[in-house]
Amino acid sequence: MDDWRLRPFSRFMEKDAEQFFRRLGVTPGTRLLDVGCGAGQLALIAAREGAQVIGCDIATNWLDKARASAAAERLAITFEEGDAESLPYQDAQFDAVISLIGAMFAPRPDRVAAELTRVCRPGGMIAMANWTPGGFIGQMFKAIAKHIAPSGMPSPVLWGDEATVRDRLREGIADLKFVLRVYHFDYPFPPAAVVEFFRTNYGPMSRAFASLHMPGQEILRGELVSLWSAQNKAADNTTKVDAEYLEVIATRG
Repeated sequence: MDDWRLRPFSRFMEKDAEQFFRRLGVTPGTRLLDVGCGAGQLALIAAREGAQVIGCDIATNWLDKARASAAAERLAITFEEGDAESLPYQDAQFDAVISLIGAMFAPRPDRVAAELTRVCRPGGMIAMANWTPGGFIGQMFKAIAKHIAPSGMPSPVLWGDEATVRDRLREGIADLKFVLRVYHFDYPFPPAAVVEFFRTNYGPMSRAFASLHMPGQEILRGELVSLWSAQNKAADNTTKVDAEYLEVIATRG
């Protein structure tokens, strides 16, 4: 039995994660690597469908949750610590290398692109889902960026820009396809509570708030509540917001 308490953040993104996975056409027995797997959302979906799954992430606390979820469902998934910029796997080890809103946050994108390509077998698939600069999450990151010092790294949402991804995924790629998709955020609580939920459970926002003194935190909270409220499509005391992402599907040469 799946225990949602192990994955409080990803539970609200399950439906669209499943749709993303279904479009990839992964078949039973596929050797699949989930890069930046977090609490194991995509890895669990893939394992339920018979894939041979390894999930890696640099956040060991999320890996603990992922292992507990896999154990609760009796799924044979290996979850281990691994950096998207230096994956601890052999060349051409996987049939499919997937990252659902994960590898895009590594600070050196060129290394990520090279590593995703390296561990995928010739003819295999590399697939990513990445927030776009102009979409809702891109707007949220832009609001956050006004309040914190520049990190010196390229913006994560550049992984949601087609031209940028074409430039990054050049070497060793035989084919590259892009489709703009929409993630449907659906929360049973109002926008102000959503902001607090993200602050507690979503690493990029947690770190942003932690870097600010209390007055700055209050200003940022107000701006984010306004953003979520302005985009909210729900008429009751809940929150429904659409967030654009770029679906990237590459074939290893």
